[in-house]
Amino acid sequence: MNNSAQSRKSWLTLLVMAGLVAAIGLGAAYYMEEHGHVVTGMNNQIVWGIPHVFAIFMVVAASGVLNVASIGSVFGQSAYKQRAPLSGLLCLALLAGGLMVLMLDLGKPDRIIVALTHYNFKSLFAWNMVLYSGMSGLVAVYLWTMFERRFNAWSKPAGLAVLVWRFVLTTGTGSIFGFLVARQAYQSALLAPLFIVMSFAWGLAVFLIVQSTIYAWHKQQLPPEVQRRMARLLGIFVAAALYLVAVYHMTNLYFARQGTFEAFILRDGGVYTLLFWFAYVLLGSVGPMLLIFHPKFQSERGMLAASVLVLLGAIAWLFVFIVGGQAFPLEIFPGFMASSSFADGAIALYQPSLPEFLLGIGGLGAATVLIAVGVRVLDFMPKDVAVAQAHA
Repeated sequence: MNNSAQSRKSWLTLLVMAGLVAAIGLGAAYYMEEHGHVVTGMNNQIVWGIPHVFAIFMVVAASGVLNVASIGSVFGQSAYKQRAPLSGLLCLALLAGGLMVLMLDLGKPDRIIVALTHYNFKSLFAWNMVLYSGMSGLVAVYLWTMFERRFNAWSKPAGLAVLVWRFVLTTGTGSIFGFLVARQAYQSALLAPLFIVMSFAWGLAVFLIVQSTIYAWHKQQLPPEVQRRMARLLGIFVAAALYLVAVYHMTNLYFARQGTFEAFILRDGGVYTLLFWFAYVLLGSVGPMLLIFHPKFQSERGMLAASVLVLLGAIAWLFVFIVGGQAFPLEIFPGFMASSSFADGAIALYQPSLPEFLLGIGGLGAATVLIAVGVRVLDFMPKDVAVAQAHA
């Protein structure tokens, strides 16, 4: 079997598997729609569960993956410029997958027409409708300027517009939580920059995994210099995200009213504490930095392993942040202890159900289908030969 036939077989296998995962996710959404949220692990206190974890991850990563395009088009780095089209494709696919999960998880997805026609501009959720649709439109125009030679001169202005828009979009996503004063775990101005920096790490990790897969299909090797540069950049982003997470928790510890919440997350939270320290800090941050910066592990496999760990750490951190933040009881009367038959002052229990997992993973499957089709239909393979000649 020649390389072309083998590549086509691998592509078809991935497409079928991803399509099956997406279909299972849609089936899970239908099951929850028919039977109601009683078949999920969610309750009156924890209304955002595992599907929201996956959805927020994809939306934030969609913004961060465009960092590759921004470095190339806006800042003129030729190695990254060759990867700008692939970066734009990944952004559209991840955004579509994340929004699919959001709509199907919130219930009554047919009501999306109301959100599109009636805006309450005092609500960040309403603003995000504008931000998401605007992001998709701008990235589509950006890709057009790169593929159509007559409009290549407009690639830099389009890239600059996308750069600004994605900063605003990620700020809006972080601000949804930052302005949510009804939850003691959130309401922090640090969440907007934290989400921006985390988007850089998560998006680049996704990009590196997809890029290596495409190179494997074409039986090509990623140029060592490009590999080292992108791996180091991922390590810097991971370190910056870990630093801001530490600042976020140190800031909370400074305020006396947040002491009990921090003790819950960092020490007494059971599965949330375990996921935070072991899955996010150790495996999702320290592990990738070790694989990237230690000379013994500096290879393409080490870079891929680091990328996978970053993504697993991202899911773990979002679970702790979103679900753990809701599980912690509301402080309705500061300075007093409240208790009632409604379990006031008690830690809420949450056990994700299988349909929830399937819906969240289904969004990843849908994004993978879009990526696989886009890569096959259009030429998203980075032109490293051109880069090498430019530096010669």
